[in-house]
Amino acid sequence: MSTGPIAFAGSPIDRADNIRVDREKLGALMNWRAKVLLLDGLLPQFDDAGGLLWGTLADVAEDAELVFLGLLEENACFAPVPKSNEADGPANPRSWQVMQLLRPEELAIYGGAKSLVDWHARHQFCAKCGSQTKMAKGGWQRSCENCGAEHFPRTDPVTIMLVEHAGKLLLGRQPRFPPKIYSALAGFVEPGETIEEAVAREIWEEAGVKAHSVQYIASQPWPFPSQLMIGCYSVTDDPELTIDKTELDDARWFTREELEDARNARPGGNEHLIFPQKFAIAHQLVTWWLDK
Repeated sequence: MSTGPIAFAGSPIDRADNIRVDREKLGALMNWRAKVLLLDGLLPQFDDAGGLLWGTLADVAEDAELVFLGLLEENACFAPVPKSNEADGPANPRSWQVMQLLRPEELAIYGGAKSLVDWHARHQFCAKCGSQTKMAKGGWQRSCENCGAEHFPRTDPVTIMLVEHAGKLLLGRQPRFPPKIYSALAGFVEPGETIEEAVAREIWEEAGVKAHSVQYIASQPWPFPSQLMIGCYSVTDDPELTIDKTELDDARWFTREELEDARNARPGGNEHLIFPQKFAIAHQLVTWWLDK
């Protein structure tokens, strides 16, 4: 799929896994050249040019936990774990501002850092015995000295999918969406499911449609708090909808013409639809469907 950059993907940072596990090498990189991504809680700070604001080790508290992000132009990059991880999901206007202001490569750096430091802020205690944990492997692990358990940053898989019938596309809107915005249906992959099974189940649960012939299209890291959006395409033989109103405000079949009108914002176009925002993978999925 070639529909432009996917938000939060394409980080230029070398994750340098070999350095994470080597305390001596990692310690040697914590010098005056090291760069620290300065954050306001879980949100970035901006420099005078509107990009990410980087500081040095001198700009963070001595007792701060620092996650090793990797190497950028041979400089070691770190991010501090915040004391508080107050919710700042995509509904937060400041989160949308970040997505609009940062260049794609900087947005990818920030997204990876945010997911990682947010995980640390939420996993200060061992899930096995309840004791306080300590950072290990440069921030890519937390260890419990009481019971010996090792904990690793997690990414939650989420399917987000198109459903087609007779040249029309099924889109829905959640209660939190701004007016007129419809998007692809989505849901978490549950234990014991394949991606294909999760796609079919979520479509059936939310819209009452039996989907099949699932195809993978593309994926997107989504740091709210740490998800992998797995973009898929499917078809159905029966377009009759039974909408789960606890999940969706509405779901509708849209023609190719309606979606083209919304994409191009043509005068007199579909007044009931705003095309999915470019920061969400639904934008790329619908664009792919229109252009294929």
